Amino acid sequence: MNKQVRFIKILLIFFSLFLFSIVSAEEIFLSLKKDKVNVRYGPSFDSPIKFIYKKVNLPIKQIDKKENWRRIIDFKNNSGWIHWSQLKKRNSIIPTQDKILFQKPSNFSKPLARIKRGRVLIVKKCNGNWCKIKTDIFEGWIKTDNVWGSVNQ
Repeated sequence: MNKQVRFIKILLIFFSLFLFSIVSAEEIFLSLKKDKVNVRYGPSFDSPIKFIYKKVNLPIKQIDKKENWRRIIDFKNNSGWIHWSQLKKRNSIIPTQDKILFQKPSNFSKPLARIKRGRVLIVKKCNGNWCKIKTDIFEGWIKTDNVWGSVNQ
């Protein structure tokens, strides 16, 4: 009986560690912290630079991590490794289609601007399928359909 209990404990520990590793590799959306961020071929400062992002708040998806490095993919399917110090959890999105920015979260509200596809928008808060967003010039509400990035607050 004692061997069975020991075996069950070891089995539980193994599955707990396995489940933890799956959860820690979860895909999450992050944003770039600075207006110049190096993307590398591998998770090391010794790894060559693949390309450079030059857009602060650009939403990216973390698809893997290794120590202090995050493997990311962007809106255009470019991928590489970025040091975690260059990333933040602030939510931002990119519309995949042109959108109308409204004063309030309603189609009957006053339209403020046309938001072009591919523009980086900072999410302030969300209410159902509407999010209050901010651009360089405008602040208002858009529908959350056809966007790339995280709308979770």
